[in-house]
Amino acid sequence: MSPSIWELETFYRKRDVIIIGAGFTGLWTAISIKEKYPDRSVLIIERNSIPLGASTRNAGFACFGSLTEIISDQNKMGWDKTLELVQMRFEGLQKIQNYFKNSEIDFELSGGFEILNNDEPLQKMEEVNEKLISITGIPNTYSLQQNRIHEFGLGKSDFLIENPCEGSLHSGKLLQKLLEKCHDLKIEFIFGKEVVDTTENTDGVSVQLSDSLSIQADQLIHCTNAFSSKFLESEEIIPARGQILLTEPIQNLKLKGTFHYDEGFYYFRNLGNRILFGGGRNQDFKTEETTDFETTEFLQLHLENFLKEVILPNRDFKVSLRWSGIMAMGSEKTPIVKQLSARQFCAVRLSGMGVALAPKIGEIVADLIR
Repeated sequence: MSPSIWELETFYRKRDVIIIGAGFTGLWTAISIKEKYPDRSVLIIERNSIPLGASTRNAGFACFGSLTEIISDQNKMGWDKTLELVQMRFEGLQKIQNYFKNSEIDFELSGGFEILNNDEPLQKMEEVNEKLISITGIPNTYSLQQNRIHEFGLGKSDFLIENPCEGSLHSGKLLQKLLEKCHDLKIEFIFGKEVVDTTENTDGVSVQLSDSLSIQADQLIHCTNAFSSKFLESEEIIPARGQILLTEPIQNLKLKGTFHYDEGFYYFRNLGNRILFGGGRNQDFKTEETTDFETTEFLQLHLENFLKEVILPNRDFKVSLRWSGIMAMGSEKTPIVKQLSARQFCAVRLSGMGVALAPKIGEIVADLIR
């Protein structure tokens, strides 16, 4: 179907900036650009009727990070890159709270906890805390809280580490508030259209939506995370599916807060009097390197068994919902945020921490496109 003259001169007219992807990264990037350059026209193209990927299909964690995650990152990337990422996440969470009231997005800094079943990470806790003081301003960002194991009903766990910088939020409500902010800034959207190709020349970038329809832009920004590999073939972007389940209400639930286990590969929290639990992809890495949104019987049974043995020992529960989200990983956790060519840029591979990273990544991209 060919567009009309009215559509060509409004919805499909040339823009200064086109962003592909309406998840957290795309929205924060658009907001940062509009705040920095109010006169620039910004269009976001999203192939789905609502943003998918990971932004609305995650576990609703603030994503500051656990002790064993930071130790693992430091071992792989060194302290400089690790601390740079921690600072971005810390400042990103502060920015979210500056833009929106906690009540608007169900944001709770109720503290994060990590279950440990060996004491090896405890040997490095003091070093990690010393490194993080300059970022968090807290002498002990991570502390041992053995007395709370019984309080939360986690009797099968040996050690419990607390982190006051972690929290939870309602991912759907945050995305809705970001959409409202975009509309206030006159950022425009096209939903339900997939970008099939892009062509760059000296005059701009042509963003092809079908054989008969394309939109021109001066600059193009790729913000589709794991789904960007179609256009960014030379970048290391490994899809990573995160499977999640949600229980029905549980009477007298002791658990409150956000919890991690095993370098963040497992994550669970209370959602009122229900348990939201996800992860375990390290049990089947190859299968979970996919952009398929299905859940698998193997991993869902594994999560249920973990619930029975560790989180809710001697408690009955029923699962009410199961879903998955698609993250993007690489050999290290540093996001790919850079200029690709004269007119194209990208902000992808957020390693499952887009909630906290995206507010700051948006600022970096706004500086890049100047």
